[in-house]
Amino acid sequence: MVDKDLLSIQETRALVRAARAAQPALVEAGQERVDALVEAIAKVGVEMAEELAKMASEETGFGKWQDKKQKNILASEKLVSYYKDTKTVGIINEDSEKKIVEIATPMGVIAGLIPSTNPTSTTLYKAIISLKSANAIVFSPHPSAVKCITATVNMIKGVLKAMDFPEDLVGVISVPTLEGTDQLMKIVDMILATGGNAMVKAAYSSGTPALGVGSGNVPAFIERSADVDVAVQKILASKTFDNGTVCASEQAIVTEACIADKVKASVIAQGGYFLEGEKLDKVKKVMERPNGSMNPAIVGRCAADIAKVAGIEIPAGTTMLLCDEPGVGPKYPFSKEKLTALLGFYVVNDWQEACEICYKLLHNGGLGHSMGIHSNNETVIREFALKKPVSRFLVNTPTTQGAVGITTNLSPSFTLGCGTVGGSATSENVGPHHLFNIRRMAYGLDDAAATTCAAPAESVDVQAVTNMIMEQLKKMSGTV
Repeated sequence: MVDKDLLSIQETRALVRAARAAQPALVEAGQERVDALVEAIAKVGVEMAEELAKMASEETGFGKWQDKKQKNILASEKLVSYYKDTKTVGIINEDSEKKIVEIATPMGVIAGLIPSTNPTSTTLYKAIISLKSANAIVFSPHPSAVKCITATVNMIKGVLKAMDFPEDLVGVISVPTLEGTDQLMKIVDMILATGGNAMVKAAYSSGTPALGVGSGNVPAFIERSADVDVAVQKILASKTFDNGTVCASEQAIVTEACIADKVKASVIAQGGYFLEGEKLDKVKKVMERPNGSMNPAIVGRCAADIAKVAGIEIPAGTTMLLCDEPGVGPKYPFSKEKLTALLGFYVVNDWQEACEICYKLLHNGGLGHSMGIHSNNETVIREFALKKPVSRFLVNTPTTQGAVGITTNLSPSFTLGCGTVGGSATSENVGPHHLFNIRRMAYGLDDAAATTCAAPAESVDVQAVTNMIMEQLKKMSGTV
């Protein structure tokens, strides 16, 4: 009988050894050749975007291949274009005035942990940002997406070979197990963790530096000054994109009572269906597993599929199932993250109450991630932006497409940092600049400059300040 855990550990060690031996070739190649490499990968990635998308959808059962194709293009062509002029190899900056030279030094071998919800796009994205910053990368694929992830890696290997780079710069575990992934995280130089909370926590607990992301529980507030129909259209376009598998997709609509009827009517007109009574009860029963986690049977599914799993009838043409959720917390499943065609719906009296509800929703599993607002009131927009514990506050745009950089100028990314409030080491959209260290070469200043720097800006009567402080202390202690 084959010991899969042992086999996985042995394979992982071999892949990392080979990657470590191959990695110096990128540094020796220099910026120009590295840029040519990632541009070539992006070109082939676009050519194979549809094929890889169909493979991912067929293998995992999640999402829509048409949207996965768009994600593959974002993770290749648009990503490389965004960072085209970014220096990542060798000398990246020289300051002649301060006499400081900055040199990028790669981290070495990266561990790329890949989820089943966005398998091919995340593989493309992590490979490109790793190679762009002169690192090798070894992937640990989700067990339910091994074939499509491996196909993506093999595509990249083909480009490496064609451009006379070592193929071992990119590797993938063919027998993924928890033990193999644990071994990978311990022997690499940096971890890029994208997936569930348990996996991200394991990455941060491995003893190896890691960049991980928390879960998203994204509220979208439609404020009274918004164009309601446009706001609803954007929210539904975002939430139905790849059937809600992106963690930046909206999880709840929050709106004001004065426009609630109009918002509901617009949602229904655009394909939404509000669940009630027995139908709502049946959907709630299939939303979660006994431990409260998302039920894989409905993740990344369309509204019709969810209805079939729940055993209910819904109107033809329904694209989204909604619930008037009365509260926030463990007892209210529509207040949690739902990576599928399900949305919570909240009605409040004013924007101040909306602020409180959004805050509660973020604390219920989405701290540090993202939030959306649809409004033409700049005062309200800025009040929300100043107070919400998120890393991406998205204004009048779909949160899915906005967060990953499709409908905004945010950097294209499939690893969305959540900051320390969300348990992440960064609040940025992770890119190649997160995957190298900077060596600073600093020249000594001449004597005149050193003397000038050392001189005080102005004369201070130290004794007078000391006497004043002593008098204040005496008064406080009651001795005077």
